[in-house]
Amino acid sequence: MTRRPKAALAMSPQAAEAVLDGRAMAALDKVCDLAPGPVLDDFAEPRARAVLAGAEVLVTGWGCPLLDEDALAAAPRLRAVVHTAGSVRGHLSPACWERGIAVSSAAAANAVPVAEYTVGMILLTGKRVLERARDYRAGRRREDMLCTPRGVGNHERTVGILSASLVGRRVIELLRPHDLRILLHDPYVTAGEAHALGAEPVALDELFARSDTVSVHTPLLPTTRNLVDRKLIGAMRPDAVLINTARGAVVDQDALAEAALAGRVRAVLDVTDPEVLPADHPLWSCEDVLITPHLAGSQGNEWTRLAEHAAAELARWASGAGFAHPVHREHLERSA
Repeated sequence: MTRRPKAALAMSPQAAEAVLDGRAMAALDKVCDLAPGPVLDDFAEPRARAVLAGAEVLVTGWGCPLLDEDALAAAPRLRAVVHTAGSVRGHLSPACWERGIAVSSAAAANAVPVAEYTVGMILLTGKRVLERARDYRAGRRREDMLCTPRGVGNHERTVGILSASLVGRRVIELLRPHDLRILLHDPYVTAGEAHALGAEPVALDELFARSDTVSVHTPLLPTTRNLVDRKLIGAMRPDAVLINTARGAVVDQDALAEAALAGRVRAVLDVTDPEVLPADHPLWSCEDVLITPHLAGSQGNEWTRLAEHAAAELARWASGAGFAHPVHREHLERSA
């Protein structure tokens, strides 16, 4: 029989309002006893301490305070954390893993819209839709279809995927119906695993040299900061496209700006470093660079998927089945 664990919400009020609508709260209410009142956004507050004392599960989200040793001391019954967003890096301290708390993340659910955005941009840039629409608006006349350069289009275009993360794998899956060649570089994926995904495994420099489009899905780690450096950008094919939906600091933005301003490469950046570039940063002035405000991840009606994922995970855990999407401590060193 499924029991109803005592649970509490720990996130910013804004995150709770956005992600946990009435339907989501009803779904959670079916599988647990939620603590009444406002969400916990400061574990040091007296009310938070009282709630933590009886909580077996925390349903966390964006803005959740750090679950450190002090907070854990106030939560002696805590056994699980169900995160309604992607990365848990900023919310869980090493003490959580040392205590053996089970952790689940909605990273797989959040990967869906990011992959959809990426695939959309791969196909749009292959057809040069954005630039041609801009020229059409400026000229108010159609171009001669038969004068279209041979490099325009998506037939047998080569797409390089940098890292087989949750998003990277989903992108490869969504690209399968299209007539594209898929390359993959990921030092943690064997050749056999890459082929099973539907991609050709290649070295990092080969990925950039052979691809018409490179899509970055690498988490930001000490070893991946500025991974996409001047040398790799310089090796890209003329008019190739760099798409980054991972973290801005994975890419050397100064080198990218130089290449884009010179007309050698194009880019689609949903993330930058810093998150909002300075107003005078040269990337803003690159006509062949599209910068979007970190919108690829779950937003609007896509938040429903995150809430449904959390409710399903909590139901599984309460039934004794364990999480379908657990987060393991040993994987954090190579995940977002």
